[in-house]
Amino acid sequence: MSSKVSKWMILPAAVLVLGTVAVAQDSSSTSSSSSQSSSSTSSTQAKPTVAQRKENQQDRIANGVKSGQLTAGETANLESKEAAINGETRADRAANGGKLTSAEKQQINQQQNQVSKQIYQDKHNANTAHYGNNEVGQRRENQQDRIANGVKSGQLTAGETAKLENQQHAINQQVAADRAANGGKLTPGEKKQVNKEQNAASKNIYNKKHNAKTQGGKK
Repeated sequence: MSSKVSKWMILPAAVLVLGTVAVAQDSSSTSSSSSQSSSSTSSTQAKPTVAQRKENQQDRIANGVKSGQLTAGETANLESKEAAINGETRADRAANGGKLTSAEKQQINQQQNQVSKQIYQDKHNANTAHYGNNEVGQRRENQQDRIANGVKSGQLTAGETAKLENQQHAINQQVAADRAANGGKLTPGEKKQVNKEQNAASKNIYNKKHNAKTQGGKK
């Protein structure tokens, strides 16, 4: 009698285990199917538009300026390349009733790929913007922050940013030369001259951020 009872007790337990395994396999299959579906959806997502690619590049440059990973010289070079691509894009659109052909889009994308690599390399090389805990360094950092914010907001075009960063690059080179000639320090006269030049640069930044030129669709 006890033997029969134990057999009937074992049978439901076995059925329960088999049922659990089946549910687990079904869940795994569903998860795999969902993953494959997600992967398929991701692979079929549309490529970023020319405008989206342009905005992405500007955001990356702005972040590099803000963090100090990009020097004024590096930023000026990158923005000059972006300005050239933007100029080419405008010319192509003007010649085709406001649109770009497939070949033109492909060409622009290839050019942006090259700039993208350059942005990465410049942000990860040994050159960084060192500001220093002094009046000249703080003024320089403030200018870079204002430029970065202008790029991020779309108030500054690539061409405007290139000009502003060239101006900052020239001031930075002058400061470096003055320090090298004076044992790492600046004389009161040199500090006054640098401050005067940064005042002019500050007005330039303000004027360019508040004129009619903006990055398309960002302001």
